[in-house]
Amino acid sequence: MNQRPSSQDGRLAEIFGAPVADLYERAAVSPGVPALTRALELRSFLALAEEQVARVRDRVHGAMAPDRDMNELSADELRFDAQWLAAALDARDGYLAALGQLLRTMPPQTAPVPSRPVRFAQPQITTTLPPTAAPAPPRAGAAREHRP
Repeated sequence: MNQRPSSQDGRLAEIFGAPVADLYERAAVSPGVPALTRALELRSFLALAEEQVARVRDRVHGAMAPDRDMNELSADELRFDAQWLAAALDARDGYLAALGQLLRTMPPQTAPVPSRPVRFAQPQITTTLPPTAAPAPPRAGAAREHRP
């Protein structure tokens, strides 16, 4: 299991009906549930991206702390941190969007899953000619010959 928390753990637990740790165990035991497997993969990527955002944020906060010596500030380091933060936020936004899309398009977990395809009875329409109807003449519907 991924030990990092993510902002979507509560939502996943609500949708799948179990805590995230149990969901990882369920996916390991029965990997045949593609929606759960994909959701947990996206959750793992999201948790890593959120951890990166938090690390950069904390580093910038530490560098900008009021009791910090101003001679230790580095514009280059702060520019690098800003780029790293932008990349981490873009990744987080992408994973949030992908996970949200997956969870929106997933069938409800409470709906019974059919064990075999459903077959519908198709009414068959049959027609028969009345017994007194005569067959059409051989040239019926044929174009007339043009005569000069």
